[in-house]
Amino acid sequence: MPESHSSQPPLGVQVQLLGDFAVMAAGQAVQLRLGGQRLLAFLGLSHRPVPRTRVAAALWPDSAATQASANLRAALTRLPHPNGHRLTVSSTTDLSLSEHVDVDVWTCDREVRRLRTPPEPEMPHPADPGPTDEMLSLLDSDVLPSWDDDWILVERERHRQLRLHALEALSSSLRAVGRFGEALQAALAAVAGESLRESAHRRVIEIHLAEGNPGEALRQFEIYRHLLYEELGLRPSPSIRRLVEPFIGRPDDRSIE
Repeated sequence: MPESHSSQPPLGVQVQLLGDFAVMAAGQAVQLRLGGQRLLAFLGLSHRPVPRTRVAAALWPDSAATQASANLRAALTRLPHPNGHRLTVSSTTDLSLSEHVDVDVWTCDREVRRLRTPPEPEMPHPADPGPTDEMLSLLDSDVLPSWDDDWILVERERHRQLRLHALEALSSSLRAVGRFGEALQAALAAVAGESLRESAHRRVIEIHLAEGNPGEALRQFEIYRHLLYEELGLRPSPSIRRLVEPFIGRPDDRSIE
């Protein structure tokens, strides 16, 4: 993602759903009631216009349909208009976020699609993924981890899988162009996201080997081997063992001390 060199706050309204919920307009926090927060989060995770009846039923599942609809109308009425911007667009049947609103989950999805775009065929070397600080920041958090609404669970898991795969892909791209420190940061973020994920540990090991640090690679392998055995009673796959076999011979997994 290109770095911004402007000192001006971004235009429009930004909804943050990665980590803690927040709404920002022109660099200032926008205060919303709980009903408004849940409404914006639901619409932000839906990615498209949603029938009003579905919104009401999801946000107020314990209420009768007429009461849920009344609650939705009240939540819409109480939404603020930061800097004169509407937060939602409403028709007789559907609801969506307005054109003035952007959501960090959407930004993350756009960046992941960019990362997945294959390099041009004539390019002799892997494409440099560009600045990574903002990308790593977007990929560092799950969707509203402190919320327990049923409608969040599927989207939270979708984003979790997307961000772990993206961190691994980003790590590989950075390693390929020799940006080992940033590559390691991305790979370790994937490990932190799921400590039993073998592909994430493999990326860490590959970076250490590319830097010429076999001791660090062996250390990471042992960390993963012990975690996997202690948590699941399983052994690492042959593919990850082969990465370190040249340095220790054939690993002996018969005892986990």
